[in-house]
Amino acid sequence: MRYSVVIRYIGIVELVLAAFMLMSATISYVSNVDSSYAPLVMSSLLTLLLGAFPLIFVPRTDRISQKEGYCIVVGSWIVSSVVGMFPYLMWGGEFTIINAWFESVSGFTTTGASILNNIEALPRGLLFWRMSTCWIGGIGVVMFALVILPSIGKSKMMLSNVEISSLARDNFNYRTQTLVRIIISVYVGMTIITTIALKLGGMCWFDAVCHAMSACSTCGFSTKNLSIGYFNSATLEFILMCAMAIAGIHFGLIYGTITRKPNNVFRSEITRIYFAMMGTAALLIALSLWIADIYPTIFASLRHSLFQVVSLTTTTGYATADCNTWTPFAIMILLFCSIVCACAGSTSGGLKVDRLVLAIKMLRNKLRSQQHPNAIFRTKIDGVAQDQDMLNTVMVYIVAFMLLILTGTFINTLFGCDLLTGFSASLACASNVGPGFGEVGTLDNYSALPMIVKMNLSFIMLFGRLEIFGLIQLFFIRWWR
Repeated sequence: MRYSVVIRYIGIVELVLAAFMLMSATISYVSNVDSSYAPLVMSSLLTLLLGAFPLIFVPRTDRISQKEGYCIVVGSWIVSSVVGMFPYLMWGGEFTIINAWFESVSGFTTTGASILNNIEALPRGLLFWRMSTCWIGGIGVVMFALVILPSIGKSKMMLSNVEISSLARDNFNYRTQTLVRIIISVYVGMTIITTIALKLGGMCWFDAVCHAMSACSTCGFSTKNLSIGYFNSATLEFILMCAMAIAGIHFGLIYGTITRKPNNVFRSEITRIYFAMMGTAALLIALSLWIADIYPTIFASLRHSLFQVVSLTTTTGYATADCNTWTPFAIMILLFCSIVCACAGSTSGGLKVDRLVLAIKMLRNKLRSQQHPNAIFRTKIDGVAQDQDMLNTVMVYIVAFMLLILTGTFINTLFGCDLLTGFSASLACASNVGPGFGEVGTLDNYSALPMIVKMNLSFIMLFGRLEIFGLIQLFFIRWWR
């Protein structure tokens, strides 16, 4: 394997980050040169040097191997998380090395978990950089780099195949260059439309842009300590729910719907189940909250339950209420939503509705085959029989995902977390949801957790964002020989 080639491509990704740091510095300059201006300028220059150095000394190559592709993608995520720490560390405040690493990883993986006790104390430039990390991470740091890369034939295809999971590629029946353009176009278009809608709904332009970037990337970072609850606006909540719900749909289906192709949202079995799951969960929670007299009316209960269900299912993690005060029944449903989450091919994390549906259908077929041993049953999605290798991969991933949560919970409780906090934090980070329950509830943060727990959770975020197997390959040295 050619490590110089891997470093060259990672360098290109760092140039993208340097551009966003410079953009954040511009925001800082426009905001009367706030305290984040110097840290952002210095960070952008340092990142620019780190990215440009391999481009100068490593010759360009038009072909990369699969092993090199894995190293480029995984390496880009890890290096980007390290580079993302620079503005935080140079600014100071609550950002120790561990806290800066945690916040950076949380942003790029679109988890939205934070160690900040006073978000509103951050200057605008740093707030915008924080939002930039989650917006870049929403579709992948490598995907952004692919937009600016020259035509490199099979190498671009290799990188996009590694960045996008096999489950998500089903509805992307396009050439690599077209696929990248579709994803970027849908993503940018959603962000612009959401920004305008939030501005019309009452936010200032800066808050509208930041929350649009956060909602469309399903991250959940906010510019306010009370998250969306600060605005106390049903209009803004409705706009954000629409943005989050759409961001949780497969981007290929969104594009197909806009261009009136047969493969669209309305004909997708997965999308129908996704919306049905959120609607049923919200209704059940609303009834539970109303019966328990937590909210005075069924409409108030439905408003809060629907927002939190959409927020957690799409792995965004915005909050309008303290879910720790809700009924155990409501918390159990929210935990289920945090495990399953939205659809493959979207910006959300988690197990994905697609895998849950396939697992249930495989279970049903297993029961039917025991009743009719000579019959052959196919597992189908939208009438299309699924490949057996892919079905096996789905089941292996479900097992690995559960083991990741279990291992994370064991480590968290070993170092002082109570069971609810340890489990929900592990689940929230593995699914890239952000808020959990207990000490890391919807209106709390991760600042009080021990440093070793923060490190554990940051690596769980990376495992979850890279869908476990992408990152775990690095631990098998023999695989690279």
